[in-house]
Amino acid sequence: MTTLTVLKFETADGAEKALHVIEDLSKKQLIKLQDAAIVSWPEGKKKPKTKQLSSMTGVGALSGAFWGMLFGLIFLIPIFGLVVGAAMGALTGSMADVGISDDFIKSVRSKVTEGTSALFLMTSDAVKDKVAEAAKGLNFELIASNLSREEEDKLREAFVEE
Repeated sequence: MTTLTVLKFETADGAEKALHVIEDLSKKQLIKLQDAAIVSWPEGKKKPKTKQLSSMTGVGALSGAFWGMLFGLIFLIPIFGLVVGAAMGALTGSMADVGISDDFIKSVRSKVTEGTSALFLMTSDAVKDKVAEAAKGLNFELIASNLSREEEDKLREAFVEE
């Protein structure tokens, strides 16, 4: 089962630091890192900066379209207003089809704010006790949405790079 996990940090650079820990765990085969993206929102900025983990290419890596759509739903809906409301509603519905619920989107939107950062991970096959041990030094809030095999297949069908 694949898990879309969001780790929220109280600093704008916390997600970047945590990514190094996850990448190290992946190299040790303690977690399978399928894809990742970072959102950092420095103090004084009107909107967050996003970055897809560029080294995740090839079979199984999600396209930038997935991350772009997800981040658009999470961070840009209030900006677009009512004119784009119906289109965004359709996008939200399509994300629900792949296991990303409206509640998940609202939760991330309310928690990832100015001065914070978040690490978005698509992972599987974690050795939970080892991952938990490695994450002890990180100060984060966990927001996770498990995807069923069917939802994972739909997500990959819609967004995996060729």
